[in-house]
Amino acid sequence: MLSLRRGTVVSIERAAAGVRGIERMVVDVDGVERSAYADVGMVGGSLVGDEVVVNTEALDLELGSGGSDVVVVNLTRGLDGKADPSRHVMKLNYTPLQSGVDPVEPELLDAPIGKPVGVFQLHGQLAPAVWAAVQERPGVKIGYVQSGGGALPGALSSTVAELRSRQLLIDHLTAAPAYGGEGEAMSTIGALHAGLTERGWDCAIVGPGPGIIGSGTALGHGGMIALDSAHAALALGCPTVLVARASNGDPRERHQGISHHTRSVLGLLLAPVTVGLGPGAPVPAELEGHRWVRAEPDLAGYAESGLPRRTMGRDMDDDTMFFEQALAGGIALARSVS
Repeated sequence: MLSLRRGTVVSIERAAAGVRGIERMVVDVDGVERSAYADVGMVGGSLVGDEVVVNTEALDLELGSGGSDVVVVNLTRGLDGKADPSRHVMKLNYTPLQSGVDPVEPELLDAPIGKPVGVFQLHGQLAPAVWAAVQERPGVKIGYVQSGGGALPGALSSTVAELRSRQLLIDHLTAAPAYGGEGEAMSTIGALHAGLTERGWDCAIVGPGPGIIGSGTALGHGGMIALDSAHAALALGCPTVLVARASNGDPRERHQGISHHTRSVLGLLLAPVTVGLGPGAPVPAELEGHRWVRAEPDLAGYAESGLPRRTMGRDMDDDTMFFEQALAGGIALARSVS
């Protein structure tokens, strides 16, 4: 059963410039002030003093990822929403938050496409991979497909907002179950097809939103969405690049060097893909069937770019391999553009 509580909005931090539709706020719940956020596109805007209903489960469980209450409904001013009669396809269908969208998928399949797709596993890889791709190939038009595996609201990522404001990304599609991007797709393969055919992308990059789901098991984590995304890209005839997750700063042994997340995906793929490889990262012997491309990433240049430089609570100085591998993946993606 959902952990729902009534509360009163105490204060609101309006959405930062470029961040679409997220209001961060403090809500008084039973006399305790708690951090919360509202997706304005789903529940409308709020004012101080409004009565809201919040889902408290993540904060109650003290989760580091997603550790805030989430506004489910504004009881003061959020009960007047009306369905758009032109939208008959639902996102989050059969849940209490189902809503109609206008899908981007074209009517007819046009494949093979031949344009490259980069696939990542952790949202922290997005900015360095995109930055490196644009540095390697100035003017390249990269579109982002947000998949499952992490946060689902398209408005929640300040990284995407920053990349869009700098025109390092030219578009942002949310693929079911993600929602709230600049266009809605029913599937990852549909989003890739639409972006690479009708929306003018030179290449695509696909992966989860902020945060990650995980159970500590071999397959029960959000990074496994990369397997589905890579297969979708391969099915469309797209040269496919996996942005490898790696670390020299994560205390967990399974993430040291090339992460078990990446090893699992590469080991299960039904066809070879390209993997960018930065300095100091050896090719795992059991994965030599894939195409490993050495690159010399500009770590110092990225550090000076002003783009995010933290992952899993660590600064890039404390986990250089994570950023080197993400940058190398972006270089490999750019080199795949014809």
